Amino acid sequence: MSPRDPRRNQSPPYSALRAFEAVGRLGGIRRAALDLGLDHAVVSRHVRTLEEWAGLPLVNRQREGGVLTGAGARYHQRISGALEEIAQATAELVSSQDNELLRIWSSPGFASEWLTARLPRFQSLHPGIELELRPTDSSPDLSRYEAEVDIRYVYGDLVVEPAVVTGGSRRVELARPTVFPVASPEVAQAIGPVKEIACLLRAPLLHEETKDFWRAWFTANGIACPEHLAGPLLWQAHLTIEAARRGQGVALANRFLLGDDLKTGRLAAVIDRNAGADVSLGAYVFAARADKWQSPAIAGLRQWLRSQTAEMLAAPAPPPRNGATNAARQR
Repeated sequence: MSPRDPRRNQSPPYSALRAFEAVGRLGGIRRAALDLGLDHAVVSRHVRTLEEWAGLPLVNRQREGGVLTGAGARYHQRISGALEEIAQATAELVSSQDNELLRIWSSPGFASEWLTARLPRFQSLHPGIELELRPTDSSPDLSRYEAEVDIRYVYGDLVVEPAVVTGGSRRVELARPTVFPVASPEVAQAIGPVKEIACLLRAPLLHEETKDFWRAWFTANGIACPEHLAGPLLWQAHLTIEAARRGQGVALANRFLLGDDLKTGRLAAVIDRNAGADVSLGAYVFAARADKWQSPAIAGLRQWLRSQTAEMLAAPAPPPRNGATNAARQR
């Protein structure tokens, strides 16, 4: 790096450094992704950002898992100690504070449509706890005190129990809601009461970051999907819900993502009660550091959230509106 290189007085993005440190420490991009709670493609992108910033390769991708180059190994040795020192200094700073701060990172849809409206109730029960909510698609590095709590929607059938996982955190399910299709009343009426789920293959479908979610839902209902499913990719659940509100198509949803849309009639479930569709594709999962799992603030929030989500799922679904029929149960 020349004396006039503008990078001399700058630092690379912290997210890129963090990802690279994990790759070098754990010996591979996929292992680093698991440790950080990120998709392996995201970790790979962070490493490439660092390589572009540095102007030379740091990971040999020709080797299985991703082995550091010579320059990468030397750089990793230097930054590992620095990042650990930052983590320790942060931990000391956080533990020295008199007021109790709970920084909560959460999936954007869950945060905006469900959690935000309910956190004031928790705050009133625990006035000594300061809350900070950050809607984000990324999980925090709990080991480095980026946050105290993380709430994610985790796809799959595996039940998440509160065991210690990689990175020194613990996780437990808050709720495993069922998933069902929704649309604006106008779109629901145009489609008509759906007596057979296969009819939805002809509907205008709205997808998140992949079309696999609709595929999984159809498969769970015994419907074989064609090779190509039409419809736009909108990348986030709450964006597909907003597109459905605007009459752009049919979105997969659960009751935690819909706010009062079903009650007010802004959205309607489009599946007939007798058509089935009572399936789940995953669960909302609560994560925190293992050594803080039983702290009064984190344990209190966890127990309160589990009671609130259980109450939500136990409540009866709103009745059908505007000629559209509701699912028997909704996630």
